[in-house]
Amino acid sequence: MPASVKEDLIAGAATWPGRVAVADSRRRITYAELWRCAAGLAAGLASCGVRRGDRVAIVMRNSVECAIAVYGTVVAGGCFVVLDVTTPEHRLAALLAKTGAKAVVCDESAVGRVRAAAAGVDHLAVVVNGTPGSAERSMAELVEGQPFGGPSVISTDLAAIVFTSGSTGEPRGATFLHRNLAFVTSSVLGYLPLSQADRTLSVLPLSHTYGLSQLLMSVRLGAALHLRPGAGPIGSLLRDLRQQAITVLPGVPTLWQLFRPSEEAVDPLPDVRVLTNAGAALPVSRVNDLCGVFPSATLYAMYGQTECGRISFLPPDLLASRPDSVGVAIPGTQVWLEDELGREPPTGELGELVVRGDHVMQGYWADPEATAGKLVAGTWPGDRRLRTSDLFRRDRDGFLYFVARQDDVITTGGEKVAPLEVERVLCEAAGVAEAVVVGATDAVLGQVVVAHLVPGPGVELDLHALRRHCRDRLEVSKVPRSLVVHQALPRLSSGKVDRVRLVDVDSHVAVPTA
Repeated sequence: MPASVKEDLIAGAATWPGRVAVADSRRRITYAELWRCAAGLAAGLASCGVRRGDRVAIVMRNSVECAIAVYGTVVAGGCFVVLDVTTPEHRLAALLAKTGAKAVVCDESAVGRVRAAAAGVDHLAVVVNGTPGSAERSMAELVEGQPFGGPSVISTDLAAIVFTSGSTGEPRGATFLHRNLAFVTSSVLGYLPLSQADRTLSVLPLSHTYGLSQLLMSVRLGAALHLRPGAGPIGSLLRDLRQQAITVLPGVPTLWQLFRPSEEAVDPLPDVRVLTNAGAALPVSRVNDLCGVFPSATLYAMYGQTECGRISFLPPDLLASRPDSVGVAIPGTQVWLEDELGREPPTGELGELVVRGDHVMQGYWADPEATAGKLVAGTWPGDRRLRTSDLFRRDRDGFLYFVARQDDVITTGGEKVAPLEVERVLCEAAGVAEAVVVGATDAVLGQVVVAHLVPGPGVELDLHALRRHCRDRLEVSKVPRSLVVHQALPRLSSGKVDRVRLVDVDSHVAVPTA
């Protein structure tokens, strides 16, 4: 296993220099070119004062240049911090200050916000992928400059800070050493049947661990990665899949909703042989849809968290028999459940998932209090466990079943309700494309169950039929008190539903079901 992310790139450039490494809609570069561009950018970053361990913020859409910025930072010995390109000015200013960034590399579309955010940070260099102003430097000029090999990078050097999505509060920066990233890359490649011949298309932002892992795995293998700044129109996405003969497609449920065999435009895509899903569970009906669109593909259901990247996977041959499971621990790691007293609960009982392994973050950047609540000491010095705050059940064969985030559990009239259970029942109803269940404050019951629904294309939901459907399949306490129909649900940059915004939806727009 390579000791650092930098070693993977050096090996790729030496072993298969002419192979395509990264591509987007405008350009593609080989492994030799990726190394040369990264080394050129590293020289520019070094001239800006970036040294071993210094943070470099990257505010860019998915693109070849974003990949160059990641590896340019690594070659310079720095720590990359990829941020959502749409991050507002006030949040950018806070994140730049919090991480103590020495430089920021950004797209031209974001330079106004970056310039304003950087104004309050001392000695911060701004590099623009586009036409720079008088205060910025040009990324294009830097990558064409004299290459710089940078310092020797070792496994315990700081490699990345990845901020959580903020779905339950303020984002926190999970810190990773090179050995953490190298380990999780090796572990995931231990079960995914990927090879140098694969071509992966990723719409997942590099600012999240799921998206970042696509880049790290491709470079480790010497495979090709095609980046898109989001799924975009289905027609454009389909053209990319076909024209680039894509073989691997990672996604989240919002992406899979675009692929429906019933839609005339979505013909089968036989070149795709591996699908991976994370971020949220896929309803069984959606899995069946994907089988029609991707007849040659094998689907890997996975579960992970920002704080360690990947946690578990379900072997695809068990998808039919265990469709609700997220599987078992990834290779080389350990997981178990603990109840409120720190004991392992009996089979089938609820418990918090605890994770142990070399993929676990070092802690939250500049947030010792939050770190202490997330990482707990193990049985010997240096042994640490990650408390996920996610509630699971485990069957007699050791397979894991996600139930809810602790923060998402709804307490109504003293009864505990796991949103996922209600969501699955709703998704079984005719015409429901997506369902998200949250708790709304109630003066009498504490909270009540509210369902937010997205209908399928051209469908007008029969809310009275939905009410009967839920009452036939759920206990009274779990039946949604209200239904809210949306054309689309609010989302975070990771693709996950923004539950915080749904909780704040005015209850007057809801349709009572009881």
